[in-house]
Amino acid sequence: MERTARDSKNGVFLRKEIRIEGAVQGVGFRPFVYRQALLHGIGGWVLNDSRGVLIEAEGAEAALLKFIRALREELPPLASITGLEIREIELAGEDGFRIKESREGLPPTAQIAADSHVCPECLAELFDSGDRRYRYPFINCTNCGPRYSLVTGIPYDRPKTTMASFVMCPACRREYDDPASRRFHAQPIACPDCGPTLSLCDAAGKKVTGDAVETAVDLLRQGHILAVKGLGGYHLAVDAANDGAVEELRRRKARDEKPFALMAADLSKIAEFAYFDDREAALLTSVERPIVLLRKREANSLAPPIAPRNHYFGVMLPYTPLHYLLLDNELTALVMTSGNLSEEPIAYIDADAGERLAGIADFFLTHNRPIFIRTDDSIVRLTAGRPLLLRRSRGYAPRPVFLPRPQKEVLAVGAELKNAVCLTSGRQAVLSQHIGDLKNAEVFSSFEETIEHLQKILQVRPRIIVHDLHPDYYSTAYVRRRDDLTAIPVQHHHAHLASCLAENGIEEEAIGVIFDGIGYGEDGRIWGGEFLVGNARGYRRAGHFRYAPMPGGDAATREPFRMALSYLFQAFEGDPPYLPFLRDIPESTLALLRRMMDKGINSPLTSSCGRLFDAVAALIGLRHRVSYEGQAALELEMAIAGKKESGTYPYELMDRDGLIIFDPSALVRGIAAEVVAGVSGGVISARFHNTLAVMVGAVCTELRRRTGLNLAVLSGGVFQNRYLAEHVVGTLRAKEFNVLTHSRVPPNDGGLALGQAWIAGHQFG
Repeated sequence: MERTARDSKNGVFLRKEIRIEGAVQGVGFRPFVYRQALLHGIGGWVLNDSRGVLIEAEGAEAALLKFIRALREELPPLASITGLEIREIELAGEDGFRIKESREGLPPTAQIAADSHVCPECLAELFDSGDRRYRYPFINCTNCGPRYSLVTGIPYDRPKTTMASFVMCPACRREYDDPASRRFHAQPIACPDCGPTLSLCDAAGKKVTGDAVETAVDLLRQGHILAVKGLGGYHLAVDAANDGAVEELRRRKARDEKPFALMAADLSKIAEFAYFDDREAALLTSVERPIVLLRKREANSLAPPIAPRNHYFGVMLPYTPLHYLLLDNELTALVMTSGNLSEEPIAYIDADAGERLAGIADFFLTHNRPIFIRTDDSIVRLTAGRPLLLRRSRGYAPRPVFLPRPQKEVLAVGAELKNAVCLTSGRQAVLSQHIGDLKNAEVFSSFEETIEHLQKILQVRPRIIVHDLHPDYYSTAYVRRRDDLTAIPVQHHHAHLASCLAENGIEEEAIGVIFDGIGYGEDGRIWGGEFLVGNARGYRRAGHFRYAPMPGGDAATREPFRMALSYLFQAFEGDPPYLPFLRDIPESTLALLRRMMDKGINSPLTSSCGRLFDAVAALIGLRHRVSYEGQAALELEMAIAGKKESGTYPYELMDRDGLIIFDPSALVRGIAAEVVAGVSGGVISARFHNTLAVMVGAVCTELRRRTGLNLAVLSGGVFQNRYLAEHVVGTLRAKEFNVLTHSRVPPNDGGLALGQAWIAGHQFG
């Protein structure tokens, strides 16, 4: 048998087997390995398999060291390595290096790359009149383009994508086979001769003649609404400077006040209507191309109905070649909102889009490359100097979160709102793209499709399914049908705590400050202002907001004045002062709500922090009713923009059987007095936020005294509020706490499934 090493004039020759795991499929990694092998004089081969990339490399010892160093340090733009194993094997005498056919059959750990924006090289070709792909809307290479939205299976090769039906022309085939080409083994490779084609149709499906892009731009200038097919679904687009077009889009889409997203050609265009710093510019130009929340310029040319009663615009840069072509003109920005009716999932199948969007869009700018899985745009906000994902979807999904230790295969199905699911295997926890509100039948169907798709492309069959403790959630109903799996219920706020710990790679116990709108408690009540002590192995409730009735149940989430009445009656023991907001409520309604609360009729008790925000928004006259979830709290935060205020209100902390209870009654009385005195809503809002931050500091300090824990974790949808999050973090750090917050995973229910999965993994080892 040949020895595993031999001497030569070039030194010791060796052959190494190199196993690489991570985001290494669909990102040009094999061509990168091939080029590095040629550069360093290495023989052998590389292939894709179910775990990632496998390499056998043979050459002089010094050359092999340089080759391996390059694999670690000179990665393609979209690649990342999470595991690299090397072992010496027998020499084979190979001088040349080749890319072998993909191989299946090993335990699946390969990562599917997220969809990526068009790279600078492709963009240059797009606008080069001498290039054969000049103005071709589907230009891509190994460094950019669609990935997750078109992958149908792994290993990632063209037959397992929605490009399978497009046969490469000779010119594309030469590039695909040429190791020197940027499109060497680029699976979505295409050109005008062999790839997808663009078309423009009216709402009745009749094709519009002429250049599709140029005509579409003219239609946008005229004020028409266009449905534009993107990477993960359809957008609805209008000229963002056209007030009438934006108003009409809002009317047709049945979206009363929720902000629309914007897309502008470049940073200079964005600077015309929004402020951003270097960190926000880095987010805008990142490979993920998320929607970034940016402060509005006081004077701008965009239509006011884009983001009413909001000091921020949600803005993104183009991420497909088609977007660049549409914005290659004098338009300041386009509204690019999800292609759906309010509360429905984004349309991504052509026939469905034609049916559902026909009453909204005047024209459809579409193409014949199928989208395999719908994926909304991601949303991010800079908070406490770090990016905070508010919606994790395109560009981020399905990148895994790496857990502190391996666990069994688990499927976590999240909660009801902002749903996302999570699938774990080993140390990988793959959180799905944003799915939405499961109460909508179309969204629930998307939820089921996403679960099946993730299981297929990851080749993971879970043995455990974990769900929210709430018995009436649609996700819980789904679990009841999965009698093939072991089901585990997890309390909502415990999952929030575990989600933040898992994202930060922490297993130790912590003090959890978990503030959100609604979560089912172990006592059957509605929790939401919670102080927990624990980790993924378990928790105990250490404190909470004082319970208050929710008159009308779910109606109180849609009509914040109900919670204002609840807290007023509680704070003033049934005899509150007259406040201006009361004039808009009929006496009969006030009397009915009071009777409901007095008798406990359809008035479930809640400790929700979100409902306290609603109450304060109503007390100061900001918002009596809401048209979307979280609107009152958002407008309460917006009221304090630009105002520096350090004042606070009194509050009370009580000890009841070892639980610390925050009673906001004194706070509510203080707010009521200032409303009567005519203090501005902005000042009152700032003082309210400041009071919560001070209160959190006091409670955590007491819990540290009781438990010895110095680690504080912030999670829950309320911490999407930048002002509150930054003040709570500052308060806790001033008291020398170690503070963990979210960044790569949303603090809202979009990150809940990660915590559920991490908890279930601990229960089953």
